[in-house]
Amino acid sequence: MFNKLITLYRENPREGRLFAFIALGFMAIYFIPVGTGRFDNAVLEAVYLTNWYAREHVVLCLLPAFVIAGAMAVYISQGSVMRYLGPDASRPVALGVASVSGTLLAVCSCTVLPLFGGIYKRGAGLGPAIAFLYSGPAINIMAIVVTSKVLGAEIGIARGVGAIVFAVVIGLIMHLIYRREESDRAQKSKRGFGATGDEKPLSITVAFFGLMIGVLVFANWASVQDSNAWMAVYQAKWVITSLLAAGFGGLLIWQWNWPVHQVAALAAVTLLTALIFPQHPQLAFAIGIIGLMMIALSRDEDREWVLQSWDFTKQILPLLVIGVFIAGMLLGRPGHEGLIPNEWVQIAVGDNSLSSTVLASVLGAFMYFSTLTEIPIVEALIGAGMGKGPALALLLAGPALSLPNMLVIRTVIGTQKTLVYCAQVIVMATFSGFIYGNFQ
Repeated sequence: MFNKLITLYRENPREGRLFAFIALGFMAIYFIPVGTGRFDNAVLEAVYLTNWYAREHVVLCLLPAFVIAGAMAVYISQGSVMRYLGPDASRPVALGVASVSGTLLAVCSCTVLPLFGGIYKRGAGLGPAIAFLYSGPAINIMAIVVTSKVLGAEIGIARGVGAIVFAVVIGLIMHLIYRREESDRAQKSKRGFGATGDEKPLSITVAFFGLMIGVLVFANWASVQDSNAWMAVYQAKWVITSLLAAGFGGLLIWQWNWPVHQVAALAAVTLLTALIFPQHPQLAFAIGIIGLMMIALSRDEDREWVLQSWDFTKQILPLLVIGVFIAGMLLGRPGHEGLIPNEWVQIAVGDNSLSSTVLASVLGAFMYFSTLTEIPIVEALIGAGMGKGPALALLLAGPALSLPNMLVIRTVIGTQKTLVYCAQVIVMATFSGFIYGNFQ
């Protein structure tokens, strides 16, 4: 009988795989432990985390990131990307530019993904693109300052130095491993892609992207109660964001010849929405971005911007939502439990042993942290007995990776490169945390 089944499978492998998938899916549904407290709570935590992510990150973080990524694919000169970040560019220059560029952003492991996809698709080498991918959420200025303020200067400096070294070393290793493949890709990337035929001066291009990145950064400026200067910026963040958006609109009128009446009408609708719904700034923000894309879509010379942004949205957003839901189910929200009890984590990382540090790195790599939220989480874990070594490992691996992040990276660079990148982050975070915890 088994021989006949094997023969049938070999004759119809597609049908056999489909049957196995259906059977496994049915069994998984049939044996779901519905009604047990921990499982029901884990599902609820997954819903809560996904809901929170949609409210706090999709509009303010991902929408502008998609818009910026689409603009990168259209308005940045491919020659400039290839010159400074391409596979044939000087390694010190490429990795240095990528690391510094990422450091200037204050984004989470998910928001950096469209930007990473944008520069990689435009022709950046794998090494520099990976350095940018890691440095964005891991070593932005805000994260280092707040870490030093809350957890102490010692661990703040260790995090800053470790993350900068990580970005360069990981990028260099990725370049060396895949240098032949990247060389072939460089030859294919030399053909033009998405060119507008009307390249702007460098100063205009820098202003164009600088204003958009400024809107992204200040719209997501986090509250830090222990810093008066930081809180002053936080309280004025929407005023600053509005001024940057106004400057961006003026630039579109001046250099991109957008109709004044269309930009003015969009600004008026956005401002009116903000005044009517002051408790929901995300609504005005979303209207501003959607209106911006509608105007661009109506213009033949700017339509490619919208199409590229939409391509990134289709590729990234569904996987992020799925990944956030799974992460919430397994680990819950900060301060809440999923399927894995918090006590297990605290007991497992309560010293500076190698096993504790490895576990902290792995858990950090799969957990989702929004910008700066890793700091109070680590503070709470240290208060519960977490060793300083595992704490540093969590700070180095956690912000840069997450389950949603991994799912999307795989669609951009493939499964093998994703596994190599994630393994490097975990190994280096473990190594750094173990040394710090035992030889400080």
